[in-house]
Amino acid sequence: MRHSGPGSLPRDNGGGFPKTIQGLYLLGLKFVCLLLICALAAPAQAPSKNAKLSGAPAAAAEQPNVDPPGLLYQGVPAPIPQDEGLVGLRLELLRLSTTARLMQVVAHPDDEDGGLLTLEARGHGVSTLLMTLNRGEGGQNKIGSNLSDVLGVLRSEELLASDQHYGVQDRFSRVADFGFSKSADETFQKWGGHDVALADMVRVIRTFRPDVLVARFSGTERDGHGNHQASSILAKEAFRAAADPKRFPEQVAQGLEPWQAKKFYIGNVCPWGSMTCPDKDWTVKFNTGERDPNLGMSYVQFAMEGLRHQMSQGAANWTVDPGDRFTFYRLVDSAQPSAANKDGHENGFFDGIDTTWPGLSIRFDAVESKLPQLKSELTEIATLVAQASGAAKSSNASAAAEPLMKVVAGLNRAAEQIRSSSLSAGTKLDLLTRIAEKQQQAETALNLALGVSLAADASSNSAQPAKVPKEADALTSVSPGQEFMIGVTFHNGSKLPLTIDQIKLEVPAGWNTINGKTRPETIQSGKDLHADFRLRVPKDTPYTRPYWHRDDPDTESIHHIDDERYATLPFPPPALRARVEYAAKGSNGAASRNGITVPVVTPYVDEAGKQHSRTLAIVPDFSVALEPGTQVISTHNGAYSVVTAGVASNLTRPIAGNLRLEMPQGWRSEPSQIPVSLQHRGDKQDFHFKVFPAGLQPGRATIRTILDSEGEKYGEGYTLVTRDDLGSFYYYQPARQRVSIVDVKVPHDLKVGYIMGAGDEIPTILKQVGMDVTLVPAEQLSTADLSKFGTIVLGIRAYDTQKDVASNNKKLLDFVSAGGTLVVQYNTSVGDFNSGKFTPYSADLSRARVSVEEAPVDILAPQDSIFHYPNTITEADFNGWVQERGLYFMSKWDDHFTPLLACHDPGEDPQKGGLLRAQYGKGTYIYAAYAFFRQLPAGVPGAVRLYVNLLSAGHEKP
Repeated sequence: MRHSGPGSLPRDNGGGFPKTIQGLYLLGLKFVCLLLICALAAPAQAPSKNAKLSGAPAAAAEQPNVDPPGLLYQGVPAPIPQDEGLVGLRLELLRLSTTARLMQVVAHPDDEDGGLLTLEARGHGVSTLLMTLNRGEGGQNKIGSNLSDVLGVLRSEELLASDQHYGVQDRFSRVADFGFSKSADETFQKWGGHDVALADMVRVIRTFRPDVLVARFSGTERDGHGNHQASSILAKEAFRAAADPKRFPEQVAQGLEPWQAKKFYIGNVCPWGSMTCPDKDWTVKFNTGERDPNLGMSYVQFAMEGLRHQMSQGAANWTVDPGDRFTFYRLVDSAQPSAANKDGHENGFFDGIDTTWPGLSIRFDAVESKLPQLKSELTEIATLVAQASGAAKSSNASAAAEPLMKVVAGLNRAAEQIRSSSLSAGTKLDLLTRIAEKQQQAETALNLALGVSLAADASSNSAQPAKVPKEADALTSVSPGQEFMIGVTFHNGSKLPLTIDQIKLEVPAGWNTINGKTRPETIQSGKDLHADFRLRVPKDTPYTRPYWHRDDPDTESIHHIDDERYATLPFPPPALRARVEYAAKGSNGAASRNGITVPVVTPYVDEAGKQHSRTLAIVPDFSVALEPGTQVISTHNGAYSVVTAGVASNLTRPIAGNLRLEMPQGWRSEPSQIPVSLQHRGDKQDFHFKVFPAGLQPGRATIRTILDSEGEKYGEGYTLVTRDDLGSFYYYQPARQRVSIVDVKVPHDLKVGYIMGAGDEIPTILKQVGMDVTLVPAEQLSTADLSKFGTIVLGIRAYDTQKDVASNNKKLLDFVSAGGTLVVQYNTSVGDFNSGKFTPYSADLSRARVSVEEAPVDILAPQDSIFHYPNTITEADFNGWVQERGLYFMSKWDDHFTPLLACHDPGEDPQKGGLLRAQYGKGTYIYAAYAFFRQLPAGVPGAVRLYVNLLSAGHEKP
């Protein structure tokens, strides 16, 4: 992936937020912990009746350790229609009618039981949180070549888009997806034991404080993937550990009170979608095929609409037919008496748990005795919510506003009563966690009922430009020292006049506005109130970036957390937000206060003229990248390599500097440094260095590039990760190149044609070591002259992703028969591959794989030329491999094939179908399931040498 700066950022097409913001709160609920409670403990100062509207920002303050309720985190796409207008109001009122809280634990994005989550969150109004242990960064990308941590950013965005449909929040732990694992034991070994992921899970439980904890998987071999098994094993342990103050006491010292959920269930007790399941295997079953009138389809169908955003998982075209669809769960631990019937079954997760409003006053110790008035207050709130729900069901949104005004006021009173009571800190936290969430939901519901909206748009010099700019001209990111404008507009869509106290711009510590405009305080029905702000980004402002990283993704399986304030969040919250607090008078003349908060976004139009907007980001002045990210130098190919340093500017003024390389001792570059001069924001330029190693001895080294400008050093590149259907976020990578000097000989007279599949970096590495490689577009295969090539390579998943490869398979086999060599790499669509009969002789593709990258490899045919030309291959060449040995091995094959290698995971039989060779006519056919697509970009020496030999097969020189 090219790392570049603004104006030329690689992108999958723009996404982002529209100006309409009703419904933006759906995924906005964040951590509520003791720091929030402390903040709530100080009552807000009501503005004076004669207070003037101010353009000044809110008082600068450090970001809290957690993101307060009601605010978004970055990376979230535009709200979906079901969360806006009357339907959105009905859903928010459904949430307001219950205090139930559910948490599900899974291992990866796409593991979630989306039908169940949607049924609970959208069908029953349950406050639902999904904890996804890792970000799927070790998986295969079915729509592009991006892998590892940038894939983790993309899959986080994809999951957030799915979550919007499910109606849930999401949290992550710090453990990484290190690739497929066949056992929980291997998973825990890679994750440093139980406690890293367990601590994060306990933190989320103690913060979210669910009534019910649910594991998606069973914690047994039935789950398949070792990460799946581990997620359930950890969830079962966390159910009790979260309540034990002796477990992870550092969290308790930080203010996270222990929490005991009431019940713990496991899933995967019966196959997904089963219509029946043995009674002994389940406690509760859910029909996710039930149709919801607000969604216009069943819960599982609506969930599938969300899951299809996970395109990198291959989910783009997944569908579910109408009709019953059951999912089953079994109760395996409980902190309360059983609520099961005589058959051991329950009607739902919350059987035996009082999830009503009045129930809050009796669920916690000493509440009735120390706070006797709370029950009547909560009972009144429940009555008012029911009134508002009745109005919304009859399609009278405005009639829901008045009871909701009273709900907002009642919740404020209840929160103040709890804060000022003599209840224990733990009980206060339990109650205020729920009350704070309900305050956010009530605020959102009232905004929807009144039809109010808020937009905060950024631009370079005018807060209200004459027209929306094109993406290249839009101010989607700003850098330290830069000045820009923000225009904030509040729209009163209600039938009432609203009183505005202040339009506030919430900014990080150290920020100040240069000017702002005031406006009248009262906004009539259908009118707008607008304020402009001019800001300058302070020099020391933190950038919009992931709060996690790995120094070496090839070997590390745990992320480093760079900012603990955001630990477990999908992404950090937006740095800039606008908030308006307003008052509306009900029929009794009493004023009710409410508020609305949105992130600052930048509108733009794409090439088709369609308008989008993107949350404003803060990025460095420069993006600096060094390409390629991996350089493999052959000890036989000369004394130097060429690297390209790319520099892009995000500054609105001319800038100059010097670019240089940092290299190992004794290495040198020509030139030693290069002057850089960029005139405009979005300008970028590439600079080329010749690099001369101190010697050509096999080994590893690292080269970095540094830009020195105005006393600052820049050595990172950042890339926008987005797509039309997703939100957006930036991925950062050090401007470095990992050099692998390899003793590899190549046949310089061999011409290789490479047909890409899903995308990989193998051709780049082959060219680096001196091979003559030409990319052959799959769509040109039918007319391409293959006779000019000695070897043709099919990239990973070529038959899966390139229909032209499948339709021209006979041409490829004819190429082999005429004397060419065809190397076919792994494919994942086993059924399609086998039914297509793509191999020259019968062979059955399977899902067999060897996931332990250190698994010993046996050379089965040591006499075969593949192990001798042009490089001699020994067992040592299988040292240092990363992530896995191979995947999608053949399970059966015709006798014309010769298996060349064997390996296996611990406790399994040898897998011999990972590298097969057959003579077909005058040529050579090779099936290669070993994970070269991971090894070559990582510069693994033995894999480079073996791969060159595969391409050279059939072309040996005497």
